[in-house]
Amino acid sequence: MATSPTQAVSLPEALERPSLSPAQLFEITRAREEALSRLLMAFVTTGLIFMVFPGTFLGVWNLLQISGRESVASISPAWRQAHGHAQVFGWVGSFILGIGFYSIPKMRGGVTSSFAAAWACWATWTTGAALRWVANVYLWEWRILLPVSAFLELAAFLIFFRGVSQHRSEGSDKQKLDPWIWVVISASMGLLLVLLTNLAGCFYVALRGATPAFPHLFDQRYLALMAWGFLVPFVWGFSAKWMTVFLGLRPLRSKWLLAAVAVNLTGLGLTVAGVGSVGLWLFVVGAGTAIAALGMFEPSENEAKIRGVHSTFPFFVRMAYAWLLVAAVLGVAANRWDTSGGIWGASRHALTVGFVSVMILSVGQRILPAFAGMRMLWSTKLMFVGLTFVTLGCTLRVSCEVVAYQGYAAWAWSVLPISALCELAGLTVYAINILGTFILERSHAQERACDPWDSSGTFSKGIGRFGRMY
Repeated sequence: MATSPTQAVSLPEALERPSLSPAQLFEITRAREEALSRLLMAFVTTGLIFMVFPGTFLGVWNLLQISGRESVASISPAWRQAHGHAQVFGWVGSFILGIGFYSIPKMRGGVTSSFAAAWACWATWTTGAALRWVANVYLWEWRILLPVSAFLELAAFLIFFRGVSQHRSEGSDKQKLDPWIWVVISASMGLLLVLLTNLAGCFYVALRGATPAFPHLFDQRYLALMAWGFLVPFVWGFSAKWMTVFLGLRPLRSKWLLAAVAVNLTGLGLTVAGVGSVGLWLFVVGAGTAIAALGMFEPSENEAKIRGVHSTFPFFVRMAYAWLLVAAVLGVAANRWDTSGGIWGASRHALTVGFVSVMILSVGQRILPAFAGMRMLWSTKLMFVGLTFVTLGCTLRVSCEVVAYQGYAAWAWSVLPISALCELAGLTVYAINILGTFILERSHAQERACDPWDSSGTFSKGIGRFGRMY
């Protein structure tokens, strides 16, 4: 019986089969790469849909209502939580799972062992995130949908974790893992804790709550776990992997990065335990140590790799890390002076939009085109426009949220809707640029199919194109 090239046969195993010709080996590699690209594009496209519609659009609507009535109490907590869940799980989570399925096996010298499991993960994760949004916004059978959605998201993560953890690096089993991998592993464990906490919260609310919204104190600690236990370490880990090359930075200070993670986790433990006066300061120390470990604000030793992206790419990446420091410092200020939720909200927004979103918009447009069949980014100008709008919107939102909510300046309420529209415009432009890349830019395989003179040099030519982009 003929073997499909997308069955679980690793490339090293294929190389050991004397019956396979070089052309057959190439077809196996090409078919697997195309299957991985389709899987990645499915996760990314789903994430973009969650980002624009259930996430950002609902967030803009919430802020318009709050600004018009000059009161955060005018919006249901369930709606605010639906917005946040769609952004973190529907958008960021989908991106992380898709990139993980695509890249982790390659980094560890293998291939995705089961495409069926990967697609099952996509379907389960997407369904879970969508059901959570429906339950919180429409209140339809929410006592059933809430725990079901949380269970599906946890199940999807376990499918993902089982799939990528089966791969082992080539060579010795005792081969030492790079520091950035340990950071990503800690973030993965943070995501698992977030999902378990989410499941527990959903069951509690379904059994005892009057609405699908988590109780305030529980939600505050849940958000701290999500932000500093999951999102921040993930960005640090992949920054350690990519930024030295992309920005031409000096070599990573590995011990400093691991120390930053240890300090951050200590701060998280204290914050969740209710000792925020100490834990929040440790977030500041951890963020500063991570920035020093990466050398993010130090002069570059080599030329930045900006081919295929806008020339401002290094600036926006560094700007994102500046927002990380702003978020940490605002957290300390909120613990001491916040009386209305404005400083807390500004801190979370600086972290989720200023740091996480700007990093995704910057790095995503750097790596996703190459991962999706060695494409080129559709428009570098749109990349700049999107990042500019998001950065402008975040600046207006963070500054005006503090002075408006705290009652320092009434005029700031009228600026908040402008900030929301700027962010919506920037994220929409980003989505258009990524989808334009997937749809309008030819992959390497499509270029090969259109070239009647292409021959056995195709794979080398594609790798060469990938190398020029990186």
